[in-house]
Amino acid sequence: MKLSNHLRENLRRLRAVYSDCSDVVFHDIVIGGHTPALLVYIEGLIRLEELDQHVVAPLRDGPGPNPALQDIRNQTTVASVKTCGTIEETVEKISGGNPVLLVEGQNAALVFGLSSWEQRSVEEPTAESVLRGPREGFIETIRTNIAMLRRKIRSPKLKVVTLHIGTCSRTPVAVIYIEGIAQPSLVREIMSRLNRIEIEDVLETSYIEEWIEDNRYSPFPQMLSTERPDVASAYLMEGRVVVMVDGTPTVLVAPATFFSLLQTPEDYYERYVVGTAIRWLRYFFLAISLLGPSLYVAVVSFHQEMIPTTLMLTMARSREQIPFSALMEAILMETMFEALREAGARLPKQIGSAVSIVGALVIGQAAISAGIVSAPMVMVVAITGIASFMAPRFTIGIPIRLLRFPIMFLAGMMGLLGMILGVIVILNHLLNLRSFGVPYMTPLAPMQSRGLKDVLWRAPRWMLNRRAK
Repeated sequence: MKLSNHLRENLRRLRAVYSDCSDVVFHDIVIGGHTPALLVYIEGLIRLEELDQHVVAPLRDGPGPNPALQDIRNQTTVASVKTCGTIEETVEKISGGNPVLLVEGQNAALVFGLSSWEQRSVEEPTAESVLRGPREGFIETIRTNIAMLRRKIRSPKLKVVTLHIGTCSRTPVAVIYIEGIAQPSLVREIMSRLNRIEIEDVLETSYIEEWIEDNRYSPFPQMLSTERPDVASAYLMEGRVVVMVDGTPTVLVAPATFFSLLQTPEDYYERYVVGTAIRWLRYFFLAISLLGPSLYVAVVSFHQEMIPTTLMLTMARSREQIPFSALMEAILMETMFEALREAGARLPKQIGSAVSIVGALVIGQAAISAGIVSAPMVMVVAITGIASFMAPRFTIGIPIRLLRFPIMFLAGMMGLLGMILGVIVILNHLLNLRSFGVPYMTPLAPMQSRGLKDVLWRAPRWMLNRRAK
């Protein structure tokens, strides 16, 4: 609906839209002592002192009778001034924290870029801390986050396309890429998927992640999430696209591959020998995290001949009073360990870590003393828990922890054959999974020899090919 030439009619429509909104201010002013006008803004979302100084004060001594919008615009001293011509656009600007000026006799309004709200300071993300590297992370304000990327990549080829998603929240969402490096087809596909989203509100990146990923039923993340500007900038230089949502410090990177989810910033900030060694250690313990309890259950239940005799006798003595099978032991202890981990994450920081550590020690020792589980099983679960902590990203650690349970069931029913069957099913799923058309297991499947220098080992800096092909 277009704005009316009559100020009273526009006021009536806006009051109807913002009925029962006590924080919306309708401020009457007279321009140059002759022309009635109306300033509409939301209290707490604007810089009020600058509004008085750069808009209200100049207009009171402004142009003569019946001024044009351009004359009024020239009278103010605000750098960012735009126009809007519909009620819907005016409401969107007001709700976004921008004061709007409506003038008698004009069917358009002036929008002043004076929005402001409280925000926290830039600090290092707790979930992605590093020993060497930048100590800054994204915050909840999208404008600040975009500026942080601009500071990293000082090129006009860094493009930012903004759209609003959510019929109620109208949340700003930015699609960021580097022109000439990111494939245009990838950018078009991401924009197309975002424009098809039908949702009332967007409060975090996960709200849109489930809408635009390729396989919505896969436990594996198909978009990489990060809170670090240096990580996002590095992926932009590789030709990927960053999706940023206002109100959250977490940004999404697409496309994602399985191996990119296992990389950390320190892989590139340390010397390549150290980075390669830590990366292989991470791969090894990822396999332990997935298969550790299942391997123990399979060997104890079906393949005792694989255990050295002395060790087998020790394990037999520790299990002679245990009333449960190895499978039930593993399920009981793994469930308890996951419960302690979740409790530690939800409790206040001052007591969360203490409760999880002390709880694990007390429950483990009590379970052994009570004859409910054996000491080797507690040790296997502890090693598995430590291995799961080596997952560099929380999003890749969750599916590994979940898939551990069905593989334990298969190992308890069919031994090593069941384990192999479970691994084959998981690998088959990963080989068929795609992220915005890119195979999830790239560059191993399909094989890309250029990409292996950043997967199997971290090549020296002068050998790395930064851009995805």
